Amino acid sequence: MKIIFMGTPDFAVPALESIVRAGNEVVGVVTQPDRARNRGVVSFCPVKQKATELGLRVFQYEKVRVEGYEDLRALNADVMVTCAYGQILDQKLLDMTPYGVLNVHASLLPKYRGSSPIQWAVINGEKVTGITIMKTALGVDTGDILLQREMEILPEETAGELFDRLAVKGGEAIVEALRLVEEGKARFTPQNEDEATWYPMFKKDSGKLDFSKSPEELVNFIRGTNPWPSAFCKLDGKIFKIWKARKLREDEPCNRRFYMQGEMAEFFGKLCIACANSQFLVLEEVQLEGGKRMSAQDFMRGHSELNGVQLTNE
Repeated sequence: MKIIFMGTPDFAVPALESIVRAGNEVVGVVTQPDRARNRGVVSFCPVKQKATELGLRVFQYEKVRVEGYEDLRALNADVMVTCAYGQILDQKLLDMTPYGVLNVHASLLPKYRGSSPIQWAVINGEKVTGITIMKTALGVDTGDILLQREMEILPEETAGELFDRLAVKGGEAIVEALRLVEEGKARFTPQNEDEATWYPMFKKDSGKLDFSKSPEELVNFIRGTNPWPSAFCKLDGKIFKIWKARKLREDEPCNRRFYMQGEMAEFFGKLCIACANSQFLVLEEVQLEGGKRMSAQDFMRGHSELNGVQLTNE
């Protein structure tokens, strides 16, 4: 089949590679425009880099629904595939190809609609997530489902690690979906709106830690915001990132004097933080603003008198 592929970040690269490797004809790749990144240097997004390596024709638009329709219609594609493209399509684009638009979404819809389903699934302590291939409609992730593939979330897995595994699974799923469409075997099922959940996009300050939560909730939050935007608070006015942590077990020795939520405690070589219900979070990997990422033990060796220090999120 002749396919127009629309995607931008790392997550979309395995889908594009899988589609090409399966022998489909990709007649055009649409990505977000090039942006200035570090120190003003303009660089290609991951999908454009991969498309260029594969010798594919690339299109970039500030607003594809305004600028791109005539260009893309002229490609005479059979179907469009979107995967983390980052722009909203209008009805004219949705109807442009005979088979419409298939979208690769990183959750088991209708749960976790929105732009950050991987992070939120980890934060909420889900044990299972997956990939949904759906037919795109005008609503946000509301289209009919063609197929779903489940994936277990591993106990200590970060959002970044899950992101990489789901990206590969997404590539496998979209190839299977395209084969069903081409063979006339595609069957679409409407989503159950009663089961739908929607979560907002993450921003740079979305990683603020709230020590009124339980250790389990905080551990999941730290995993879910790793690697971006990362979980953080303030230590003596400096950003203090927590990259890895666990709950202090009941059988581990500690000084059970009263600690305020967010107060640091040193228990037998462990750096801890008091949180909800007089429980403690054990820090394992941290980073203070201006310094490098390191183990909590190394951090303690370089910072004396941490016991009783109050962390804040302002």
